[in-house]
Amino acid sequence: MTSVLLLIPLLPFLGFVINATIGRRWSKGVTGGLATGAMAGAFGVSVYAVWTMLGLEPAGGVRAIDQVVFTWLASDALQIPFALRLDPLAALMILVVTGIGTLIHLYSTAYMHDETAPEFARYFSYLNLFASFMLVLVLGANFPVLFIGWEGVGLCSYLLIGFYFTKPSAADAGKKAFVVNRIGDFGFILGMLLLFTTFGTLDFQQLAVKVAEMSAEPAVWAGAGVLTVATLLLFVGATGKSAQIPLFVWLPDAMEGPTPVSALIHAATMVTAGVYMIGRNAVLFSHAPFTLEVIAIIGVLTALMAGTIGLVQNDIKRVLAYSTVSQLGYMFLAMGVGAFAGGVFHLYTHAFFKALLFLGSGAVIHALHGQQDMRYMGGLKRKLPITFWTFLVGTIAIVGIPPLAGFFSKDEILWKTFSTGHPVLWGLAVLAALLTATYMFRLLYMTFYGSARWSPGASAPGDHAGAKAPALHGLHDAPPAMAIALVVLVIGSVGAGLFGVPHALGGDNRIETFLEPSFHAMSVTGDTPALAEAAVAEAEHAPEAAHADTQTELLLMFTSVMVALAGIGLATVFFLKAPQRADAMAGQFSGLHRLLLNKYYVDELYNAVFVQPIKGVSTSVLWKGVDAGIIDGSVNGVGLMVRGWSAVLRRVQTGSVRAYAMSIFLGVVTILGYFLWR
Repeated sequence: MTSVLLLIPLLPFLGFVINATIGRRWSKGVTGGLATGAMAGAFGVSVYAVWTMLGLEPAGGVRAIDQVVFTWLASDALQIPFALRLDPLAALMILVVTGIGTLIHLYSTAYMHDETAPEFARYFSYLNLFASFMLVLVLGANFPVLFIGWEGVGLCSYLLIGFYFTKPSAADAGKKAFVVNRIGDFGFILGMLLLFTTFGTLDFQQLAVKVAEMSAEPAVWAGAGVLTVATLLLFVGATGKSAQIPLFVWLPDAMEGPTPVSALIHAATMVTAGVYMIGRNAVLFSHAPFTLEVIAIIGVLTALMAGTIGLVQNDIKRVLAYSTVSQLGYMFLAMGVGAFAGGVFHLYTHAFFKALLFLGSGAVIHALHGQQDMRYMGGLKRKLPITFWTFLVGTIAIVGIPPLAGFFSKDEILWKTFSTGHPVLWGLAVLAALLTATYMFRLLYMTFYGSARWSPGASAPGDHAGAKAPALHGLHDAPPAMAIALVVLVIGSVGAGLFGVPHALGGDNRIETFLEPSFHAMSVTGDTPALAEAAVAEAEHAPEAAHADTQTELLLMFTSVMVALAGIGLATVFFLKAPQRADAMAGQFSGLHRLLLNKYYVDELYNAVFVQPIKGVSTSVLWKGVDAGIIDGSVNGVGLMVRGWSAVLRRVQTGSVRAYAMSIFLGVVTILGYFLWR
């Protein structure tokens, strides 16, 4: 049974190998079917593995399947096997990655159909590789194996964001994603090295046990400060992968890739890696309270900042991108207040409705022949009924209206934030929820309601006033492959939250019960739980404490729903009933509007503070000074010196017999003179 774990990432990897080598010679139907079949096969194996895991008896308090594929690194104290581990947290993640990944692959077979056969095969090979690396990441039993997937998804994001590499903006966006993630990964590597030098292992379970055992003896718990530094460094890596302040700037530009790629990055793979990594190391982070405070504050500030930017963006995919940044902020807020299960729960529900929203936007873009500017949309409700109704469900889900999935997971985060003694963070998170409802319904209204600004000759409002919409050959709703993916994701967006119905509403929050064992230190041998420490003991009783005041929870739940409805009301007034009011406000507060439209000028700030100085030093000092001046100068100087001496020596070898005789004569006279002088 254990050998089946390797098969989960191996199937999409084989799909990558085949399509990358010989797939371009086949028809698009074959290459697309192969890639989608590989993902569907991985999903089937994942279901079988999870079902088998659920049938096991708990060992050390948790059900898990382990597989050591081979010994990877072995050198004295450094023993690193290529090991995979399936526990409740990994089980949820592989089902999300393979399940939603399969739907995105299916959707892509129709969305990318206009590409040539070689480009079609290249696209699907990258897509398969992306999923394979993400599966390695979530199944890895230690940091180095996780890091393979961690770097792999970074590579694939570069390849897919820059898929249209002949387009300068796409190539630049791919490079930007790659560079920003390398900055975060530098901190991540330092964190791993610090953990190894402190604890002598990089295995997740062994690390958790060692931290738990050390915390049980305060006299020997000298690693607390080191653990804080190590977890902060790991969090730096998480801010890069999951697009949090200050390393969020790559994700909005990732819209340059094909729309299904955006869905895969935002919903099922890369951006969830940071949240998963913190959940996987919950014991470590639980013993670093300062780090948790930093995570919570960064999370809620990111949610607010991204929400305000999303209010004024006009590119449909860019609005959704900032929505993802904001929702990831919610997940980090949950992690920061110790609600690890709540954060993963929101990751799970978000995967459904964010994939639905991105694929829905792709259906709109597909119908409008590549148009992404919402100012050239409108009036699409009747023209694209399948896309509209599915998009509406996704919008309601992300806003947090019951009984859709987003309501349950977002309310869980808000409640845990308030009940753990963070009322200020709760208030900021509620404000972010208001922004979410406003900008998401603004997107809905601008895209599907109002006048048809996509028709030839129609004028676009705002900055494009007077500009005319491009001519279209006719609108078409989502074709069957795309429609199937949208409908299945609707089911998930509606029903996924039912696994986490809170106690206050008569549920038993099954997803929290399912995930909780993954967040505790268990015995490596599996005989008994590891030594209980105060933080873990507190976490075990958190559900009882959190639901002790049901009345307060229901009141807060009611408040969050009212705030969401208020946001919908604001969007209805300003972007449906009287759009001229929004234009008037944009003119009245032109400075603020410009600030938000230009994303707080963060890119410009980074360019002035980091990019240009580094570029200047690289050009003037490293290139012209060190490389051209010192290195090239030294090499060229040696050449010039040899050339100069050669010119002198060349005069000696003239080939003239009389010159040689004269040289001999002068030599003899010189030698005789020397001896006579002595």
